[in-house]
Amino acid sequence: MSARRLIFVNRYFYPDLSATSQLLTDLAAALANDGFDVHIICSRLRYDDAHAALPKSDRVGAVQVHRCWSTRFGRAGLFGRLLDYKSFYVSSVLTALRLSRPGDILIALTDPPMLSVGLAWVARRRGAALVNWLQDLFPEVAIALKVTRLPGWLQGLLLRLRNDSLQAAAMNVVLGERMRERLQALGIPAERITVIENWADGDAIRPMEASESKLRASLPVGTEFVVQYSGNLGRAHEYQTILGAAQILATEPGWLFLMVGGGANMVRLQAEARQLALPNMLFLPYRPREELADSLAAADVHLSCLLPEMEGLIVPSKFYGILAAGRPVIVIGDREGEQARVVREEGCGEANAGGDPIALAQILRVLRSDQQRCERAGARARAVFESRYALPIPLQQWRALLQP
Repeated sequence: MSARRLIFVNRYFYPDLSATSQLLTDLAAALANDGFDVHIICSRLRYDDAHAALPKSDRVGAVQVHRCWSTRFGRAGLFGRLLDYKSFYVSSVLTALRLSRPGDILIALTDPPMLSVGLAWVARRRGAALVNWLQDLFPEVAIALKVTRLPGWLQGLLLRLRNDSLQAAAMNVVLGERMRERLQALGIPAERITVIENWADGDAIRPMEASESKLRASLPVGTEFVVQYSGNLGRAHEYQTILGAAQILATEPGWLFLMVGGGANMVRLQAEARQLALPNMLFLPYRPREELADSLAAADVHLSCLLPEMEGLIVPSKFYGILAAGRPVIVIGDREGEQARVVREEGCGEANAGGDPIALAQILRVLRSDQQRCERAGARARAVFESRYALPIPLQQWRALLQP
């Protein structure tokens, strides 16, 4: 009997380093090793390089990759990004229509937004099953962030089309209970929603002493306590609290806020920090995946932030790597949010209400002054990771979901 075919559709895949690409790469490789016939439909672009020349067709291990044409404007301008989205949307749906056949499972991620709508149509035409892997909820994200001024009738149409595609799916995979609650409020049957949390590679990212980190050794002389933000700092991520805490601590020696990554709000934060001439903020680009463990180990404590209105719409993926690295994490945003609950209940960090830089600065002072508390929280972080977010755990859930 031939292996069951899985066709994942997402704009980015290996060798791209974006979060969804890394998650998809991990899952696709593991499922292919299990004997599934795994195909990826993605773009020829990279998240950080719209002009990357990736091949049209490729194999990554046992995974067959089909890279579609799309425009190449990149992330600098909103209009160009929309064109990139739309062109890949059309191209990927047509490719899925060509590749899929009865009995296949189409797995739609959420980049570009609304991808599930086109793939629901393909699934009906081809007799395939649709699984939606929801990394975020659109158009709610765009509406909440006010990044587009959609007229009411268009918002209503997009919501109706998206909801129809969720109703049509054999299963909708969400990242946490808050997202499950959002879907149930939309009328999606509970039996067609399942929570499979994201993960990090616990073999590649293991706890290290800060003194072992090459990145830590390269930091400015006099750095005693490193507060790190690692990854995308986009429009959905609150950053003014971080900036305010850095301002408060700027006159105290030994502090360094190490900002590693990119995104729209990272650009804004860097510009504002430069304008304020803050001596305790250092900005670095994304690190290669093979350097991630070293980079995460450079910090004494990590930050994860999300605008409160984004709870249930997005779950920051950086959280899992921080826990794998065995470092305390301060979650900035809704104190009843998905990840804030984890750090409070599990004792692996702190929850800080967004918009309160004074409280954040005080939390950091306490952690710096109490090394044992910091170490206990870090050890607890790794334990929580191994019990909830190590790759074998979600992988087993995915296997069970996709088995015939």
